[in-house]
Amino acid sequence: MLVIKVSGNELDNAHFLEELAKVIAHFPRYPVVVHGGGKGTSALAARLGVRSRFVDGLRVTDEETLDVVVMGLVGTASTRLVLALVNAGVPALGMSGVDAGLITVEKLVHAGGDLGWVGKPVAVNAGRLDALLNAGFVPCLAPVSLGADGRLYNVNADHVAQAVAAALEAEALVFLTNVPGVLADGELCAQLTPAEVEQLIQQGTITDGMIPKVRSACRAVGAGVRVVVITDLAGLRAWARGEPAGTRVVAE
Repeated sequence: MLVIKVSGNELDNAHFLEELAKVIAHFPRYPVVVHGGGKGTSALAARLGVRSRFVDGLRVTDEETLDVVVMGLVGTASTRLVLALVNAGVPALGMSGVDAGLITVEKLVHAGGDLGWVGKPVAVNAGRLDALLNAGFVPCLAPVSLGADGRLYNVNADHVAQAVAAALEAEALVFLTNVPGVLADGELCAQLTPAEVEQLIQQGTITDGMIPKVRSACRAVGAGVRVVVITDLAGLRAWARGEPAGTRVVAE
């Protein structure tokens, strides 16, 4: 079982989506795809006059921002991704964590202050995802999810991908981004452990949106996912061929 998390920064790149669809179309078993959409959501917020604020790469989400998030992630980002996959012959389904109660969350408490309607996954209905996969579909999950209180929550897509991979007991989780992996002094880190990840964060080498990504990678391997790979599209192609690619995050 494979889970792929696609960076939202690439979802307005038609060539990227076409190439990603070609790669997924040739996997022997279809993966679950989780996608972000931060760049497009921020652009939409700006057009609507809504200010975007972030803490450690997490979007502060008040009621107004939550409306924008739903429009950007469940609407535009999801549709663009699914369109590319379907055009490549992949039977993709655009969904969110709310659909069929797939992902339940609780409010995320953050040391940097109140983030508003931002959640963290506490349960994934793996049986329903398995049913979709066994029926031959590719679930494409936007990270808007269902709170235990019945409300909508914005959830970081990296956190959703980690939770889904752990619940499905995935052999691998790939964080697909626009960089070849985690870089330290301009050099690619081929492999990291959770302790090394935290050291690089404390040193200021890993910053901004890469922080939730690497911490989600650490939680995934801690929950039993064999390996997490952080890489770009070229790295995904290489990894699919069994070649070394990106940054591998593995247990201690």
